[in-house]
Amino acid sequence: MAEGSRRVNWFAIWVSVGVVIALVLVAVLVVSLNNQGSNPEPGQTPTASNIDSETGAILVGDGENRLDTYIDFMCPVCNQFEQVFGAEIQGLVDDGAITHGIHPISILDGQSRGTEFSTRAANAMYCVAVADADASVPFMNAMFAGQPQEGTSGLTDDEILEIAASVGVTGIDACVDDGTYADYVTAITQDTPVQPGAGGIGTPTIAVNGEVIANSTLPEPGQLATLFE
Repeated sequence: MAEGSRRVNWFAIWVSVGVVIALVLVAVLVVSLNNQGSNPEPGQTPTASNIDSETGAILVGDGENRLDTYIDFMCPVCNQFEQVFGAEIQGLVDDGAITHGIHPISILDGQSRGTEFSTRAANAMYCVAVADADASVPFMNAMFAGQPQEGTSGLTDDEILEIAASVGVTGIDACVDDGTYADYVTAITQDTPVQPGAGGIGTPTIAVNGEVIANSTLPEPGQLATLFE
């Protein structure tokens, strides 16, 4: 590489495309919620030692530094983020350097032909996290591996349950089928922080020790630990 040249941050380029779609969909969500006259009340709250009772974050690891990620299972850029940084994040968790707080939210229900896939998928991740904390990340990875395209009906509840079973979690059929935490997901989605310079909620959203950062400022793969220096 010639002196003074710059490396292309492909993730930043993916984000620039994905954020436009996300912001448009969020605008539709906000208008819809405003037309309801009031914010929905949270439904049943997922309760477990690995779930932050204040924010709803599913906690992985116990490191001093904190990395929070807000994801929608229908969001292709979230999938790309996971492919680029997922193993590195897990490495920092395994090294005891960070606690990873995963926030499954639902801003892309409008992209699943009325099946509310984003909400159902986020609800399912809470079902898994409550049943088996160690299965949370494997379930997330498996869901992204089988991610449906935007504009499709998404996965059925039975297909989601099959994914949960593939990572060793069974016995959550009622939780998934009944949408036990669906209202909770809808409520906490509205509390998602907004990235600097953005006009509304988008995914993925990243926070470092409580401070939300612009995705365009993420370091190159392999340098994620520099966020905590």
